[in-house]
Amino acid sequence: MSSDEPATPGEPNRIEAIISDFGGVLTSPMTESFVGVLDASGISLEELGKAMAAIAERDGSNPLFELETGRVSETTFMGRLSDELSAGRGSPVELDGFGERYFRHLRPNQRLIDYMRELRDRGYKLAICTNNIREWEARWRAMLPVDEIFDVVVDSAFVGSRKPEPRIYQITLERLGATPETTLFIDDVEVNCDGARSLGVRAIRFRSTEQAIEEIEAALRP
Repeated sequence: MSSDEPATPGEPNRIEAIISDFGGVLTSPMTESFVGVLDASGISLEELGKAMAAIAERDGSNPLFELETGRVSETTFMGRLSDELSAGRGSPVELDGFGERYFRHLRPNQRLIDYMRELRDRGYKLAICTNNIREWEARWRAMLPVDEIFDVVVDSAFVGSRKPEPRIYQITLERLGATPETTLFIDDVEVNCDGARSLGVRAIRFRSTEQAIEEIEAALRP
């Protein structure tokens, strides 16, 4: 069997399915987009981090986690963050239009998107598993031909669980009809890779497009 062929049903531990993160894997690095938006707003990453930590301490939960699991809306999240930043600065900070500005700085990783299409043509099952924001769904889906390439999309904001929680991986595997032992997971965040590994899913930490493709191809070989 060549490396271009997917696993034969019943053949142990051959990869049949591939799950990819969205932001930072199928796109340019997310940190670049955040820095671009914050620079234009005059807000530093340090300020943002302090504001998020203050909200988490006061509310007893990480506000980003609440946003990415759909428990709070983008409007509520941005309002709380604006208030906290304003209090820290002693002057008003407005975050209206943050999402729109963020996506202006985010670019599709066309080489990897094309490679995912090649994998689909080779017979592999494909899924996206993303920590995302409910109100951003139309924006991020417009960046790539999601339904043309991927069999399953699992968005944290719609399933109420986020990486690296076990449940979001389990949901993805269930919807994909795949087992952990025959699935490969790609993400640019190590803790998310560790979450997949804890369930028996093989994982590749994305560092660059060429590195990821090389490691994926190695994992697909018999």
